[in-house]
Amino acid sequence: MAVLKDWRLVVSLVLAHILLYITFSDRDIFWYIYTAANLFFISIVIINEKIDDKQKTTSFIKYGLLSGLLLYILFWVGHLLLPVLPFSLEKQVASMYKWYSPQFSWHYIVLLLVFIPGEELFWRGFIQKRLSNYFNDLIAILVSASLYASIFIYSGKFMWVFAAFIAGLFWGALYAWKRSIPTLIISHLVFDLLLIILLPLN
Repeated sequence: MAVLKDWRLVVSLVLAHILLYITFSDRDIFWYIYTAANLFFISIVIINEKIDDKQKTTSFIKYGLLSGLLLYILFWVGHLLLPVLPFSLEKQVASMYKWYSPQFSWHYIVLLLVFIPGEELFWRGFIQKRLSNYFNDLIAILVSASLYASIFIYSGKFMWVFAAFIAGLFWGALYAWKRSIPTLIISHLVFDLLLIILLPLN
């Protein structure tokens, strides 16, 4: 397949898995290594891709705010359904918050200024963008969302993998529609602020 000949894409994905394997290997180093991983993601994009920004400032702020709120509402509804599911997923959600929620001021800074831009630049602005050279938008969204979710396998928590896949589909579709990385960053920022800081689902 032609996509496998895209060595920048393949090597970047391999390195992403290595970094995330190390990231989740020890809770005490999570914030340090995931910060380094996202700085790596950002550098890969800056070197290899033009950053898409096809929306006016008022447009990307509007769509970013609304889409971030919409995704949080979807997760909130999903959280309400957890007690009726035949799996013990509520404990996984509680455990994720306990282990990986920001604890120190610098955690909040890197979450907002490094994690969020890094994930959107890399997974949508690089991985999905390159996949769209070989597949139609629907396939590119599905594959990039699956790849995004796959790095969270090392957390050992199915809920994190599933949540990343759903978020990846959502932001992938938003990227295919608007072709605007700033829109995605605002959307991800709003979502994380609500989910992790302002209105956590635990």
